[in-house]
Amino acid sequence: MRVRGCNSVCSAVGLLLAVLCAAEAAKVNKHKPWIETTYHGIVTENDDKVLLDPPLIALDKDAPLRYADSFEVTFTKEGEICGFRIHGQNVPFEAVMLDKSTGEGVIRAKDKLDCELQKEHTFTIQAYDCGEGPDGTNMKKSHKATVHIQVNDVNEYSPVFKEKSYKATVIEGKKYDSIVKVEAVDADCSFQFSQICSYEIVTPDVPFTIDKDGNIKNTEKLNYSKERMYKLTVTAYDCGKNRASEDVLVKINIKPTCKPSWQGFNKRIEYEPGTGSLALFPSIRLETCEEPITSIQASIELETNHIGKGCDRDTYSEKSLHRLCGASTGTVELLPAPSSATNWTVGLPTDNGHDSDQVFEFNGTQPIKVPEGVVSTSLKEPFTISVWMRHGPGGREKETILCNSDKTEMNRHHYSLYVHNCRLVLLLRQDPTESENYKPAEFHWKLDQVCDKEWHHYVLNIEFPAVALFVDGASFEPFLVTEDYPLHASKIETQLTIGACWQGGSARMAQYFRGNLAGLMIRSGKLENKKVIDCLYTCKEGLDVQLPEEVASAVKVEFNPNQSSLTLEGDDIESFEKVMQHISYLNSRQFPTPGIRHLRVTTTVKCFNEETCISVPDAEGYVMVLQPEEPKISLSGIDHFARGAAEFESTEGVTLFPELRIVSTITREVEAEAEGEDDPTVQETVVSEEIMHNLDMCEVTVVGDDLDGDHESLEVDLAQVQQRGLEISSSNVGMVITGVNTMANYEQVLHLIRYRNWHTEALFDRKFKLVCSELNGRYVSNDFKVEVNVIHTANPMEHVNNAMWQPQFINQVKHASVDLSGHNLANTHQASVVPSAATIVIVVCVSFLVFMIILGVFRIRAAHQRTMRDQENGKENEMDWDDSALTITVNPMETYEDQHSSEEEEEEEEESEDGEEEDDITSAESESSEDEEGAEQEDQQGTSRQQQLEWDDSTLTY
Repeated sequence: MRVRGCNSVCSAVGLLLAVLCAAEAAKVNKHKPWIETTYHGIVTENDDKVLLDPPLIALDKDAPLRYADSFEVTFTKEGEICGFRIHGQNVPFEAVMLDKSTGEGVIRAKDKLDCELQKEHTFTIQAYDCGEGPDGTNMKKSHKATVHIQVNDVNEYSPVFKEKSYKATVIEGKKYDSIVKVEAVDADCSFQFSQICSYEIVTPDVPFTIDKDGNIKNTEKLNYSKERMYKLTVTAYDCGKNRASEDVLVKINIKPTCKPSWQGFNKRIEYEPGTGSLALFPSIRLETCEEPITSIQASIELETNHIGKGCDRDTYSEKSLHRLCGASTGTVELLPAPSSATNWTVGLPTDNGHDSDQVFEFNGTQPIKVPEGVVSTSLKEPFTISVWMRHGPGGREKETILCNSDKTEMNRHHYSLYVHNCRLVLLLRQDPTESENYKPAEFHWKLDQVCDKEWHHYVLNIEFPAVALFVDGASFEPFLVTEDYPLHASKIETQLTIGACWQGGSARMAQYFRGNLAGLMIRSGKLENKKVIDCLYTCKEGLDVQLPEEVASAVKVEFNPNQSSLTLEGDDIESFEKVMQHISYLNSRQFPTPGIRHLRVTTTVKCFNEETCISVPDAEGYVMVLQPEEPKISLSGIDHFARGAAEFESTEGVTLFPELRIVSTITREVEAEAEGEDDPTVQETVVSEEIMHNLDMCEVTVVGDDLDGDHESLEVDLAQVQQRGLEISSSNVGMVITGVNTMANYEQVLHLIRYRNWHTEALFDRKFKLVCSELNGRYVSNDFKVEVNVIHTANPMEHVNNAMWQPQFINQVKHASVDLSGHNLANTHQASVVPSAATIVIVVCVSFLVFMIILGVFRIRAAHQRTMRDQENGKENEMDWDDSALTITVNPMETYEDQHSSEEEEEEEEESEDGEEEDDITSAESESSEDEEGAEQEDQQGTSRQQQLEWDDSTLTY
């Protein structure tokens, strides 16, 4: 390049300056370019422009000086910066020259940068000029400058958790500073975008929180019984507010604190009646938290005090229970179930909410009097008083259970049993004697049982002057015995009362009892032995254990008397657990009381220091006794028959239940096999085979007027009744058979019951009802009703004017066929033909015109009867009434006919209401029938029609 300014100068100044310009032109590229020694740059990833500090500019001294403005300066080639050169391996940058004259340049990225791969780059750079030396090849380079370039990050990545899931286990009841720590990372290279700024629990309503470092802790004490495991969803955010690409699941298991307790214990245990014993704790084990145990003691209690009289016992009458337990005769029941024969407890409040257990409630206002003759106890001979009692804390007044006192005037108590201030007291005053000496008169026992509001069984064996008391089978000695003079002689009659005692001075009852009584008995002449007492108290249900041989000697087992609780004691936990696993519940009743029996296991554990080192809480549950399959007791037999008056008046009488049958069945519901899928729960009822169980009472009562003792009675052979172990009592309203016995024995005794009436002139029928029951009325049979008709006999020769008749007899046999004189009466609804006194009036007063009318009616009647016979023969041949050998005459007494006709009409109305079929007989037909048969009677006066009215029952079988 030539400098035009110099040429112009040369031309201007002439030759003088020519030499100087030539020298200037020859001065070329003497200096190296100059750049900064260090550069710092910033570039954003995914961008190529680098921002340098300082900017990239190269300077060269070879560039001409700037002279005055009048001079034209030209830059030589050697003073220009031709470019920059980067030194280093795989440097992803390049230097680009922007202006050679000014030496400006830039650094650019060759490709997109990734901060995550390399966030800083360092390399060297040089600048070179364009000058040439004398040979034209001399190019000058600057020194090498260091360039540091930082790659700025872009928040392109989201946080990622290091683990796929997290698990932790904590113990309930504690608060933790950190249960588990979650950690997420971010692939961004910068501190800002790679840092996790916060964590968050996404799952709502959980008792946990998380801090910025990922530590999870609970906000409240955790409860194993409430929640055994929590599942939390956790997420993370980086400082660029990017959320984690995937949330993480955190499982926190709650472990119960190691509390010594019984494990593997089912709270509800179902017991099916009739299945024998049932293991209560088949999988039980004791958690001791690894404490060194030296001895262990456990008490298992079966709570049954809410059932009946303290547990599940047979609910037969107390008298029957005494007999079952081996007590001999002489036992008198003072609180029997109300019946026709034992009616003095009628009206007394009862508690029938305990499986028909006959319990009487005394509220302090209703004493009862025992009828005379029920008890005849002489204090000179031994006797026993037994009673079930439930009594709470009473007042300060005496409360009488049983009292034998003067009936009127005097205020003397001969003997009594009462409670006073939680004491049981027996008063026993002696009869007058020659010697007026003090004798034991009052026996006091202070007992907690008297006031604890629970059922207890009390037995007093009295053999003066000694009195022995047994409470729940355990004997108690009196803490106080007071003496008194014998009573003075008196002719005043005594009376026996229950629930209060007579006060002669105030002429009223006093010392009222408030509580419950049951099974009050007096047994004269003999004392109860311990075996009988234990039998009366022992439950039908309880605990049982069959000890395995290998642990029989390692664990000591003790039962209480009624087996409602037992105690175990041992020192080896493994053996102890095996014994616990063999404890079972047993109910030997055929029909146990359904419901709940609570269970409680109380445990005491000792360690090496012989002290209680750990506390084992009580384990509680219950046995659910399911509803037993209940029996249905059915009575069947002949329920309607007739006998001649002579049989009623005979010494044998008429047997009331000749073909009685007692059957008991059980109905079960079983699920049928469904043929389709429309109703998979279809059930069908299946009646099982006949089952056998005992009865404890059958009662025969008169329907209608009571028995008139002057001319009628119910009788039975007492010897045969006693031979079968039953007892019988009778009154003017019927007869009661009592005692626990088989249905077969009850059948045999009921077959023996006879009805007698030795004044049958005004008697035409008698009705009776029979009901039997089991377990003191828990299961009751149907009402079996029997009607007996009286067939009156008379001499027809003395009543020739009443020769016309119509036989009157309705035989309703519901359960069996009856043969009368060889004629089978299989049809239970034979035509009823009513005799009428109007026959005599018709014979005397009817005219010829009336006769013609009757003749017409007779023809209609005959046609109607033929139609009816055809229908009867079409249905069943056995329903024909064959009266070829039936010989009947009629007593022509008008009073009898009118009365019996009226009764027969009432009876027909009753039968019609019951839905029974009757023959449709109009009044016209009845009159024609009477006239027709009256004429027939007048034409036939043979001896075969002159016999007395009677049934020939020689072939009648029952």
